[in-house]
Amino acid sequence: MAYYGIIPESVAQITSTTTLKTTSFKNSFGEYRYQAPQKDLVFGYVVQPLTPHWNAFFATPEKALLDLLYLYPFYNTAAEIEDFRLDEAVIHSEFDTHKRENMLQKFQSQSLESRVKLMREVYGL
Repeated sequence: MAYYGIIPESVAQITSTTTLKTTSFKNSFGEYRYQAPQKDLVFGYVVQPLTPHWNAFFATPEKALLDLLYLYPFYNTAAEIEDFRLDEAVIHSEFDTHKRENMLQKFQSQSLESRVKLMREVYGL
């Protein structure tokens, strides 16, 4: 699997989902936040080996955006969605709209559906 950055610049905070407790910390590399969604929302990732004995789980781009909108519900206006400054070439060429919509249904959240609709409008998806 190739990694495509959907944000074409550095980010101020790294957010990961976890099955453990929600926590956050800062160090010289940046600010990190681990959020624990409901267990039935832990899906949509691929396993990537980092070393012969250690794997990492990476969300697909579609799931990463859904998680962002789900975990941070205050992104709810067109201006705030535009502030993501997503790489439009990447989201138009690499995103699987059908996969995103199937994943969206698993959240069973009307407010998330509204934010995704707004994202579709802002980015022409």
